Amino acid sequence: MRLKITHRTEYRYDAPVHYLLQRLRLLPVSGPTQTVLSWALKIEGAREEVRFTDHFGNDNRLLSVEGERDFITVEASGEVVTRDTAGVSGPHHGFAPLWLFSQETALTVPGEGIRELAAAVGKGTDIERLHRLMALIVERVAYTPGTTSVTTPAEEALALKTGVCQDHSHIFVAAARAMGFPARYVSGYLMMDAAIEQAASHAWAEAHVQGLGWVAFDAANGISPDERYVRVATGRDYRDASPVSGIRLGQAEEQLAVTVTVEQ
Repeated sequence: MRLKITHRTEYRYDAPVHYLLQRLRLLPVSGPTQTVLSWALKIEGAREEVRFTDHFGNDNRLLSVEGERDFITVEASGEVVTRDTAGVSGPHHGFAPLWLFSQETALTVPGEGIRELAAAVGKGTDIERLHRLMALIVERVAYTPGTTSVTTPAEEALALKTGVCQDHSHIFVAAARAMGFPARYVSGYLMMDAAIEQAASHAWAEAHVQGLGWVAFDAANGISPDERYVRVATGRDYRDASPVSGIRLGQAEEQLAVTVTVEQ
């Protein structure tokens, strides 16, 4: 499937920002599940300082702002041809060792709820157990925007029984690790059937299965990603794969507007 994507992020401030540093992970790379035909990054109000590939294999760009700026606009856009691989993206590659994805992080620490969820999966083949885990998360955690934040840990979201794709992914990652699987967080895009324009990018999880490699599970939608998905970045949790992160100096209040369009 050939997908056209535009991801626009606009920051406005009620006072000039004297210094700001942003890290962008907005550029997909070609791999087993996709081929990037074209991709461009347009930046207004900031300048690109450096670009590099991190140890997870993500394309990173660092932007800086100095002076009296009160707005920044970042627009990533391009076309990607995707393939349905039943969620399998293959063997592990990169500088980050596989064992790193078995380690807990601040957002994926398993508490009593996560351990109970992992135990409830029961027996079966690796793939059967992971699909059962995804189904349990769909059953127990409703998709409700605005009930959590980017700092909400998996254990808290599970206790709340509500969240967004980021929370579903963190819960899956934490429980899969508790079950003995290396697991990672994936950020990217999803072409939705009901709407071309969206308010945010998407996220899902992957578990490493012996003999298959990395296998993807979208616990927010209860499916393994297919040709409607475009992967951009991976990491141990959201903090390693977030589309945009950064710091700024000053007391200015920030207003953020994000629009994402994904269409065939």
